[in-house]
Amino acid sequence: MENLVKMRNVMKNRSNFTLNNINLDIKSGFITGLIGPNGAGKTSLIRCMMNLMHIDSGEITLFGKTHFEATNEIKQKIGFVYDENCFYEDLSVEQNKKIVSMFYNQWEDSVFYSYLERFQVPKDKKIKQLSKGMKMKFSLAIALSHHPQLIIMDEPTSGLDPIFRREFLDILLDVVQDERKAIFFSTHMTKDLEQIADYIAFMHNGELVFSDEKENIFDHYVIVKGSKKTLNEMNSSKMIGIKETSVGFEGLLQRKDLVSHDNLIFEKPSLEDIMYLTVRGREHASSY
Repeated sequence: MENLVKMRNVMKNRSNFTLNNINLDIKSGFITGLIGPNGAGKTSLIRCMMNLMHIDSGEITLFGKTHFEATNEIKQKIGFVYDENCFYEDLSVEQNKKIVSMFYNQWEDSVFYSYLERFQVPKDKKIKQLSKGMKMKFSLAIALSHHPQLIIMDEPTSGLDPIFRREFLDILLDVVQDERKAIFFSTHMTKDLEQIADYIAFMHNGELVFSDEKENIFDHYVIVKGSKKTLNEMNSSKMIGIKETSVGFEGLLQRKDLVSHDNLIFEKPSLEDIMYLTVRGREHASSY
């Protein structure tokens, strides 16, 4: 299980934001999901990984090398799928392909056209005439047609209809059947990652809260529910985050901090539960 990407103590200071001491691995043969609320630093981290933003300290290696050592070689091995359109709107799918393909040594037209056929993307249509879903399919076809080892996606399913989102996720699962490839998938739509991700990294305010196998994360946390009376009776200092209602509460705990109480209900959390209650707890703590 090879680490295609290694980030060690990565720091990036901006005028209103800091990436703070990020340590993260992306392993071949797996899908790694990056979650976090808007503004958490997900896109900034991807920009640093792509060498579109230079880090202040630490090190990022891709395929065993830094961008300083071999940026052209590294970029040949990366396929990038971005939420916003980065192609020429007034040119057709075919015309855009001709431009992009010139930059890749291992580009294969046959692969590209097979994806266009599979995705039912008309090659003669202009990009601006394509729907959001069709643009995403085209972007994915471009990303996969030069045999990348690493596919990086920034909010790729945002705004897509449920049917195409499911189809898109199935395509990604097919891609990582080739164990030499890896997918790094940034999103705030946690349900997508619950379906397909092997590893989850969670960012908040420029910091990495955790990075682990998905099943380990679910085993690590538990949702605790009870009445307001029960909350007042118990020691809630170890709660990571609490949401109170008029009749009761819902909290997030590490399993090692479970408390025994007759009137508590314990449930397995979703990724959304973990993200929401962790952010809620951190923001509550920072307000004091």
